[in-house]
Amino acid sequence: MAPRLFACFGVKGSSTSTTTGKAISGHNAAVVAADVPAGDRSVLVQLFSSQGCKTSPEAEMLVSRLGRGDFDDQIRGSGGSPTIVLVFHVDYWDYLGWKDPYGSSQWTVRQKAYIEALNLDTMFTPQFVVQGRVQLLGNEEETLLKSIVDAPRFPSPAFRATFQRPTSETLQVSLTGALRMKVDSSGIDIMVALYENGLVTDCPRGDNSGRVLANDYVVRKLEKLCTVKDLAAKKTVSGTAHFTVWDGFNSAKCGVVVFLQNTSLQIFGTQSFQLPDEI
Repeated sequence: MAPRLFACFGVKGSSTSTTTGKAISGHNAAVVAADVPAGDRSVLVQLFSSQGCKTSPEAEMLVSRLGRGDFDDQIRGSGGSPTIVLVFHVDYWDYLGWKDPYGSSQWTVRQKAYIEALNLDTMFTPQFVVQGRVQLLGNEEETLLKSIVDAPRFPSPAFRATFQRPTSETLQVSLTGALRMKVDSSGIDIMVALYENGLVTDCPRGDNSGRVLANDYVVRKLEKLCTVKDLAAKKTVSGTAHFTVWDGFNSAKCGVVVFLQNTSLQIFGTQSFQLPDEI
């Protein structure tokens, strides 16, 4: 593989499951059930972005529109499925003068894994990855929508989620349900992402100096629930993800996405939950 390069590119020119939440007496907790997830066979779109990249804000605006359903009619009209989006802020542009407050080396490592899996030589932002199989420049709206329509689709998991706050600094997400797909001996990782919406940042330095940056679906935490192998589609899977929350955590602005991925980070099913306001 050629030496890895970095680039910031530009071009010219959620499907949340139907939920029922209820407080559990004696605990700061709520249960969210989704026996048949809304937006079944959703396509997961990941955006690798940075506040330090001059062309990322346009891609962030595009992913916000995608997440809130602005393109749903167009996608469904072309035979596609609903979309779930996640945004990972990388940290390799921090040296340009503005340290992205949501950037993480963990997300840079994830993007690097896709660069290698998709046989690319250059890490760049903004970059979309659709179902873990196709990548494209983050500002190519029509190409993105076509990639979503053409993406392989899989049954969404049917997890029942319980959210608890054991302490003011932690969030516990317990999941029980069927994956609704058969898993062979190669195995599947069940991943749980905690994201935040409605982030607004006044950027005084760097390539976006003087701009007010708006970010949605920003992944703040990502944990592996478990790895499963040789599993029947209807077999119940249970596990708990533990998150340390950040200062100013507001559950009303946050959600959880559960997705299944193989060792090449290809996606095989996605389910989303909005966090209950009372958590």
